[in-house]
Amino acid sequence: MSRSPYLKLNTKPALQGHLLTVYYLESDLPLSEAAVKIAEESSIGTWTDLATLNKKTQAKLGPKIYCLETKNRIVKIAYPLDLFELGNIAQLLSALAGNIFSMKVIKNLRLLDIQFPQKYLNSFLGPAFGIQGVRNYLRIYNRPLIGSIIKPKVGLSAKEQAKLSYNIWLNGIDLVKDDENLTDMRFNRFSDRVREVLKLKKIAEAKTKSKKVYVFNITGPADLMLNRAKVVKKLGGRAVMIDIVSCGLDNAQFLRKQNLGLILHGHRAGHSMFTKNPRHGMAMLVLAKLARLAGIDQLHTGTVVGKMEGTAEEVLSIDEIIKEDWFGVNNEPTNWARIKPILPVASGGLHPGLVHKLIKILGNDIVINFGGGLHGHPDGSIAGARACCQALEAVEKGVGLEIYSQEHIELKAALDYWR
Repeated sequence: MSRSPYLKLNTKPALQGHLLTVYYLESDLPLSEAAVKIAEESSIGTWTDLATLNKKTQAKLGPKIYCLETKNRIVKIAYPLDLFELGNIAQLLSALAGNIFSMKVIKNLRLLDIQFPQKYLNSFLGPAFGIQGVRNYLRIYNRPLIGSIIKPKVGLSAKEQAKLSYNIWLNGIDLVKDDENLTDMRFNRFSDRVREVLKLKKIAEAKTKSKKVYVFNITGPADLMLNRAKVVKKLGGRAVMIDIVSCGLDNAQFLRKQNLGLILHGHRAGHSMFTKNPRHGMAMLVLAKLARLAGIDQLHTGTVVGKMEGTAEEVLSIDEIIKEDWFGVNNEPTNWARIKPILPVASGGLHPGLVHKLIKILGNDIVINFGGGLHGHPDGSIAGARACCQALEAVEKGVGLEIYSQEHIELKAALDYWR
């Protein structure tokens, strides 16, 4: 097996002409043999020798296993760019995260990372707004954005949802959003919700003299999703949400290509089906990278301190990679269309008492999204909104939450309730 044409150890191919992948791999076979099975099945080979595969094709299109870390069971494979259709995430996943996961010789397999050459990156539009575009719209530049998910997840009428949004906008919240499983329900029709919410958003903006955002969940089949997005745009909305796992990144990319001028908010509901097991599936880092290519402007990436899984190291690495400049690396040309950075969203189990820890870990370029930690305030949603904003004020002023709460009753009630 050491003579396999796929094994090219200790010779890292140039990024310009390859996609560089990192896998964690468990098999009863020696790591090198199992790695060859992965390389061939994901590209030009199969389970047996092929009379139709000549040496010229093998040399041009055969992936190269350039690193094996036996102790950690890490396999690094470089795939020639010609194996991939530009601008096609679905085809990419069919190759790099497809049949290889179903092979009997594989016990566990996890796609940990992909590095893309600039030619591949340049075939995608990326986010239309990104961090700076979202901040420019809201005119908020030097602090985290304060968001709220409407609670309960489902059950409110369109008018109730609009009134609740209005009340928390008036009390400091910047962004309000649907929850991930609210779309078009019998008790809360999508078009009614858009009309009622946007009507009160205008009033809230006039009263507060500040821009506000509502993120409407348009998740559904591509045609329905596009129709809903057009409704939001027609009625004056500026943001929509897509459940990128259930909808698929190809549908997110499809919506981005419509150039509707809407901020695309990516929810990752369901990602743990394939990201949670550290020995199998696909890392959240890969999903986040692909979401950026697809054109998502802001993405749920984890909280560290909330109810969702995700270590500080993992969440930070994701947040950094979706914000960094992907161009001008490896001495390649820098005059490519820029893929804008994604604004990370921290959401899940947050309350005012966690704000200082969250910002210390993740910094200012985030949306801090409160659901139950706002609407579950013992004195109601208005008090919850005030408490969340007061917690941020305390951090900005460098004052401890306990001290700041002595003169801010809503924050004090929240700290007493959740800590």
